[in-house]
Amino acid sequence: IEKLNQRERYPISVLCSVFNVHRSSYKYWVIRDTTPTLEQVRLEAEVKAIHAMSGGSAGARTIAAIATNNDFELSRYRAAKLMIKLKLESCQVPQHSYKRGGNEHLEIPNLLDRQFDVVEPDTVWCGDVTYIWTGNRWAYLAVVIDLFARKVVGWAMSLSPDTNLTLRALELAYESRGKPTGLMFHSDQGSHYTSLKYR
Repeated sequence: IEKLNQRERYPISVLCSVFNVHRSSYKYWVIRDTTPTLEQVRLEAEVKAIHAMSGGSAGARTIAAIATNNDFELSRYRAAKLMIKLKLESCQVPQHSYKRGGNEHLEIPNLLDRQFDVVEPDTVWCGDVTYIWTGNRWAYLAVVIDLFARKVVGWAMSLSPDTNLTLRALELAYESRGKPTGLMFHSDQGSHYTSLKYR
């Protein structure tokens, strides 16, 4: 009502009639005390502190849970309203859509068969790809691990989880370990490992 009155300059009596609000109720609302209480100030400070501690990632549900745990009774709906009032936004990292392969490839049997106890270096290597949030997009890390010492012997990073990424990690491992022969390489058989180029 107040905004319409200021913008369109409609009489208050007309606006109250349109919105079915008693004029006396509107007058009481106008002269109400808008000074925040000590409890409101403390609650808003708590919400700001929780949001800051989370690095800006906490949403209304998380803020409400932490505040309630800290003896501030707060529902997620009220937390959401406070976040809007305080201009706080959750900067959650977007969910990653990359899915790992799980089925054994028809042409490549699982020769390792979970026998992870290796007695000599450079006899069994394992490879895998993971994803890392870089601040504005996902990047992909491929690693090659020697199972004997559980040590990373090769790695590579890229913006695409493709065969070139896993190849660069394998080539680095192969060169850095003196081009060993007769070793077994084990992976989750994702498409970047089972591709013809990688094999």
